[in-house]
Amino acid sequence: MSPAHFRISRYLQSLVGERHPERSPRALKKTAHYLATQFAKSGWNVSHQSFSALGETYRNVVAVKTPSRCLSGTYSSPLLIGAHYDTVPDSPGADDNASGLAVLLEMAARLRKFAFSRPVWLVGFCLEEQDRLGSRALAARLKADGQALAGVIILECVGFSSSRPASQQVPPGVPQAVPTVGDFLAIVGNETARDLVQAIERSAMSRAPALKTQSLIVPGCGEVLPHTRRSDHASFWDANYPAVMLTDTANFRNPHYHRETDTVETLNVRFLVGVINTVTAVTVELAGVR
Repeated sequence: MSPAHFRISRYLQSLVGERHPERSPRALKKTAHYLATQFAKSGWNVSHQSFSALGETYRNVVAVKTPSRCLSGTYSSPLLIGAHYDTVPDSPGADDNASGLAVLLEMAARLRKFAFSRPVWLVGFCLEEQDRLGSRALAARLKADGQALAGVIILECVGFSSSRPASQQVPPGVPQAVPTVGDFLAIVGNETARDLVQAIERSAMSRAPALKTQSLIVPGCGEVLPHTRRSDHASFWDANYPAVMLTDTANFRNPHYHRETDTVETLNVRFLVGVINTVTAVTVELAGVR
């Protein structure tokens, strides 16, 4: 097993387990602590964005790498890559969404020695399963502060792949042909994020050629295709930020989605590594290595 595969397996095993605000609040807090600790071990500056919801205070975990020197005294707008860390009740949440978190943690490890021209933010969002409350809170705060973003990449269920015929279903209303075999990564953006979608496609082709991709550009903020709004990227669409969701399409492919069977053993680590290689590469491109 390569060092990268070992780290990814360790991340997944550490993260898996019900992480729900009411059913398992201690596990939810423990996961936030684990993310913060791992980001810090990789040399990133870690903070928490607190927000009030459901009568309690919750936290988004934010890891930042800022350019070491800036002659003008101001930085370019940040690139944000995020994934949610909560689960639905009774699900260990391996694909949904320990897989996305594993991408963030492995990226943090790989990029620890890189010097970028623009800030990079890695964010673990809380309460995505509760109507995206964590990402909505952060997007609203950034908008109120007048903070621009170079782009937002949201990782939502990125570890399940199937080579079986007819293993891929298609959300209602999708206006293009979709493969019937569920072995591709979907890249979902809107017109504002078209350039970001194309950058991710280029990175996949160059750094993860075995990873098949399918892109979809939706009009507006995805209102006519509500299934394309089912993750934290929609919070940033609504705030007029360029945002993209990367996904294995969740319940349209994965029979374990939101079930107690969503375990590490059902994931395809090779597929997940392709996602990591792709997102790491596009981050290097868009953040501008010095």
